[in-house]
Amino acid sequence: MYDLAILWDWIAFAVRWLHVITAMAWIGASFYFIALDLMLKPNDALPEGASGEEWEVHGGGFYHTTKYMVAPARLPEHLTWHKWQSYSTWLSGAALLMIMYWVGGEIYLLDPTKVDLALWQGIVLSGGSLAIGWLIYDQMCKSKLADNPTLLMLLLFVVLVAMSWGYNQVFTGRAALLHLGAFTATIMTANVFFQIMPNQRIVVADLKAGRTPHAKYGKIAKVRSTHNNYLTLPVVFLMLSNHYPLAFGTAYAWIIASLIFLTGVTIRHYFNTMHKTGRGPHWTWGVTVLLMLLIAWLSVAPMQDRLEEAEARALTPLEETFAAADGFEAAYDVVLGNCSMCHARDPFYSETMHWAPKGVHLETVSDVARHAEAIYLQAGLSHAMPPPGAISTMTEENRLALVAWYRNATRRGD
Repeated sequence: MYDLAILWDWIAFAVRWLHVITAMAWIGASFYFIALDLMLKPNDALPEGASGEEWEVHGGGFYHTTKYMVAPARLPEHLTWHKWQSYSTWLSGAALLMIMYWVGGEIYLLDPTKVDLALWQGIVLSGGSLAIGWLIYDQMCKSKLADNPTLLMLLLFVVLVAMSWGYNQVFTGRAALLHLGAFTATIMTANVFFQIMPNQRIVVADLKAGRTPHAKYGKIAKVRSTHNNYLTLPVVFLMLSNHYPLAFGTAYAWIIASLIFLTGVTIRHYFNTMHKTGRGPHWTWGVTVLLMLLIAWLSVAPMQDRLEEAEARALTPLEETFAAADGFEAAYDVVLGNCSMCHARDPFYSETMHWAPKGVHLETVSDVARHAEAIYLQAGLSHAMPPPGAISTMTEENRLALVAWYRNATRRGD
């Protein structure tokens, strides 16, 4: 059983690595094509049917890009589709969500201080919210709201704020922000799969057949692509947020996440305008800085779970298993003596440390039992914790005590 924890951790690492790589490819391609489309310039010498052109230099060569609104006289046999970057990013992200927040749901997904749910109920909410969110958004885009892009974008923001609040009422702080990112990324990838690609295929088929494509297909793809453009940066922030307790571990985490979407709008507006006109509106940076200062101020609100609440909370069945295992008392003493000075609700290791690293608290019996696997991997099997520069009495005997306790608990769980 204990070997499975090691294997599972490496599987999570590999899937996370894949997710980062594919996300880089998707974001890079997305940003490039948005910039290219905005930088294309018309002139009188363009071929018939062309609306703009752009010269670029890369890799020791020159690229002459021309955009046609109708089919040119000659179409190359090979058509390059940029879709798998999006699909691979979502699929790897979904796999990572399942590994971390479904399989590890009792630790990372559910917060019993907020609502008492069974793990299966949390998983249903997790997966169901992503699917339902897409259906709601898709219907909004197919309604008459599509004729008013600004109003549609504002209503999408309202939906995202509502989801941010809703996730924070049920899930742990880190899971709430991660799910908001997954919710948004699902909309973006579904836009590509269900709308942008099918409509583009219709347009390409018409062009190859010599027919004039209906304008509605291009309009639909344009609206969805614009939404994806403005949602990209907030998704990146939300995917990184689980490393920063000041983002997810405060009472106003849902407001912080909502404001991040506004920073995505201001930053993208600057670059979109700069690509189109050669000069960006500098006021957007001032607005972005003000939003980030507001976010920083909100993050210093009291942490949600105080020590008294943690001590009063009943242990979950998983926590009971680890707390009752042979060797727990010795392991608990090791954690209190080597970890709790930093991983406390009010850290006392350093005057400059105001919050526990990654929001992980290791003070109560429940805390230590809840984070048993992380303790086993980071302070038992490896020397990742405590950090080499920390003042600690951690010895190899201490690490062996942590390993023995975890393995006893997992055997007991079998």
